[in-house]
Amino acid sequence: MLRFLILFSLFIHSCVAAPKAPAAAAALPTKKWLTLNGQEPGVVARGGISGLFPESCALANDLAISSSSPGLTILCNLQMTNDGAGICLPDIRLDNATTIPTLFPKGQKTYKVNGQDLKGWFALDYSADTIFSNVSLVQNIYSRPSIFDGQMPISAVEDVLGIKPPKFWLSVQNDAFYMEHKLSPAEYLRSLGFRGITFISSPEIGFLKSIGRDAVMSKTKLIFEFKDPEAMEPTTNKKYSEILQNLAAIKAFASGVLVPKGYIWPIDSAKYLKPATTLVADAHKAGLEVYASGFANDMPASFNYSYDPSAEYLQFVDNGQFSVDGFITDFPPTASQAITCFSHQKGNLPKAGHALVITHNGASGDYPGCTDLAYQKAVEDGADVIDCSVQMSKDGIAFCHDSADLTASTTAMATFMSRATSVPEIQPTNGVFSYDLTWAEIQSLKPQIQSPFITKVGITRNPANKNAGKFVTLDDFLKFSKEKAVTGVLNAAYLASKKGLGIVDAVKSALTKSTLDKQTTQRVLIQSDDSSVLAGFEAVPPYTRVLSIDKEIGDAPKASVDEIKKHADAVNILRSSLVTISGSFAAGKTNVVEEMHKGNISVYVSVLRNEYISIAFDYFSDPTVEFATFIAGNGVDGVITEFPATATRYLRSPCSDLDKEQPYAILPAEAGSLISVANKEAQPPASAPSPPLDAKDVIDPPLPPVANMAANNATGATPNAPGHSGSIATTANLCLSLLAILAMGLLFATD
Repeated sequence: MLRFLILFSLFIHSCVAAPKAPAAAAALPTKKWLTLNGQEPGVVARGGISGLFPESCALANDLAISSSSPGLTILCNLQMTNDGAGICLPDIRLDNATTIPTLFPKGQKTYKVNGQDLKGWFALDYSADTIFSNVSLVQNIYSRPSIFDGQMPISAVEDVLGIKPPKFWLSVQNDAFYMEHKLSPAEYLRSLGFRGITFISSPEIGFLKSIGRDAVMSKTKLIFEFKDPEAMEPTTNKKYSEILQNLAAIKAFASGVLVPKGYIWPIDSAKYLKPATTLVADAHKAGLEVYASGFANDMPASFNYSYDPSAEYLQFVDNGQFSVDGFITDFPPTASQAITCFSHQKGNLPKAGHALVITHNGASGDYPGCTDLAYQKAVEDGADVIDCSVQMSKDGIAFCHDSADLTASTTAMATFMSRATSVPEIQPTNGVFSYDLTWAEIQSLKPQIQSPFITKVGITRNPANKNAGKFVTLDDFLKFSKEKAVTGVLNAAYLASKKGLGIVDAVKSALTKSTLDKQTTQRVLIQSDDSSVLAGFEAVPPYTRVLSIDKEIGDAPKASVDEIKKHADAVNILRSSLVTISGSFAAGKTNVVEEMHKGNISVYVSVLRNEYISIAFDYFSDPTVEFATFIAGNGVDGVITEFPATATRYLRSPCSDLDKEQPYAILPAEAGSLISVANKEAQPPASAPSPPLDAKDVIDPPLPPVANMAANNATGATPNAPGHSGSIATTANLCLSLLAILAMGLLFATD
């Protein structure tokens, strides 16, 4: 392997005593909820797991029940055929959710619904037999899986009731429209005898009043649904915002209200949370339950949630001021885990497993990477290991930054465009490199948060803090991270031969002076994708050497594992080397972790992110399930992530311990199980298996010698003075800061 770019990564992992376990006789405290009745908030699955399957199909409902917490409610949006049958579909028009346009291309009509002309295919134009015999379901949100389209029939209301869900919610959206066309949802409900129906919701006051007596007799809760504040309620012809002002009047015909989530936690135009309204408190005061709708893992809401859907649920139930009484969601497993596993878990709880949470440039999902704010957030988020990628300035100052090229994550290109150069040994494109700028020039730049999916799908990260924070010298970073983990990064091979900077020897010398080779309270991780670098640290027993395998592999033969063992104690593996992905589905699982563990080699997986676009459908578009899949399912020893709060919260939850008796657990996804449900012809083509790791790929040539170059830093001293073997005597700041390093890794990039 040809190596030109060498990255020094310094990791610190503090050995902190675990909190004492509670006394054996002490029971876990009962959670106290701020719901109307003091009970746990309910989870209502809108058409089952409609985030994966077409809404209300049998698979969506079955998977929702089996993967969510006990007491789940299944919701069906009622539509009616021309012969009075009730079916479950998301909209009064069948266009987006079924195959009907292709089956009946001339069936499109226009109807006036609530004063608005709607054009499409309507259920009331077809008999139940025509619908059930010919029409099948499709996913009505295009960013969701389409491989299940056209293979599942539409569900009748009776079909859903027949599976005996724990609770059942019937949403009646258009009573006035159906009544106008001589179809009566109320009479349909009476024909069912209201049996098995726990909730009935409607945005029409007249409908709820018309079934009030029947609902009382059947103990069915009636829920008044609020639409857009400026929309008109059909019965009273008042705006919903006006009706909201008199909640006491709603209590006369309903036991609760259903509102879009923005009624409770409004979001401003920049997609940040505004202060909560008093709706929940006011409704509870009036004796009304409050249900919130509009929750979906793959529809990012506010930047306050850092693309973590569980954080959004917790905002509504665990804010210390109020709690909604339930959610309407497309991903009920995520709502279940937020309520059951993550709520009311304040404080620094012990981790349920041994896996390390390692950051990638600090909490770089929330702040520009490698800045003081990214590190501060990572520590607050409970990361075990924080990382500082060390670069060198022209005048010999070591500082934290992800790459020697400053163009992507700073404002360097706009400021120093004339200083851009081409260095083929490092990268094929021009860049503004740290070693060509003085530290003063670097400090004049602003950090810039990196959004890995902005080009592909326009997903940005925390724009309010796009340029927040400041660059951190290695000295300052080590002072901050006395009991945490750091990473240093430097282009060592190129700098050694072309710039006269012998950073490898400088780091070794600094670690020795810091006495980390003699201490036992911190773990020292030395990571590199170059075996010759790891060999240089072999003589220091306290160090844990980590080999970074930066290419995708499908297997780890014994010969390769044996070769790794000569140089390293652990490996850093790409996540695609552990779970293979095909068409955004987890298609298979490799045996790489098992083979590494047989050789007594620990495995870390990288890089995990919260954005749903980076997460396989099998994980329910939920980063927590991805963590569970790699930690509990694959048995990795650590995860490298840009959102440490999500990983830490999972590991500190009792639901992450699959050996513990509990009513709910966060289960890993089983690779291949979801994709196998689709028809063969709809499945994405199988990818060719990745090659196994070759033993010869583990062995690398020695680093080039350090060039003897005369250069001055800010102090005016001369590098490579006698008595400083390979290190740069001029970079006193680097050497002094390295004295405080608590853990270190060396990373190499391949050409």
